[in-house]
Amino acid sequence: MDDKKILIGKIVAPQGIRGEVRVQTYTASPMDFAVLSVESDKFAAADFKFVRRLNPTSDVIIARINGYADRTAVEALRGTELFISRDALPAVRDGEYYQADLIGFDVVRAGENIGRVVCFQNFGAGDIIELENGDMVSFIGADVDMDAKKIVVG
Repeated sequence: MDDKKILIGKIVAPQGIRGEVRVQTYTASPMDFAVLSVESDKFAAADFKFVRRLNPTSDVIIARINGYADRTAVEALRGTELFISRDALPAVRDGEYYQADLIGFDVVRAGENIGRVVCFQNFGAGDIIELENGDMVSFIGADVDMDAKKIVVG
């Protein structure tokens, strides 16, 4: 599992005219981007430079990518997904986990297996589990059993 790439954000738009980009972050804190080694299929990890957080309450940051010097150039980066290596993440404490570690877990409701986790979504009202059959269920209040590789939802 340590060789997996973990999605941590996406370039959503150019910012200004000097080649900066807006990045929607998926990390616990947008400020994590200041220290992470961000990878992409469109540029080298060393080329990503954190500039600042858009504002104190936003999950959006501003970044600069070496080799992209103006708004027209960075427009080609719109939609680019940003990753880190799984082994770059800090170890978790007992009772904690990364959502990426839950991919493939069975989801159970009222004693019945309703599907397997393929990813997590968050549209602003909390995390949602997306199942392999396309169904989506709320992750709020879920009970995760790491040993049984199972998530029990209400």
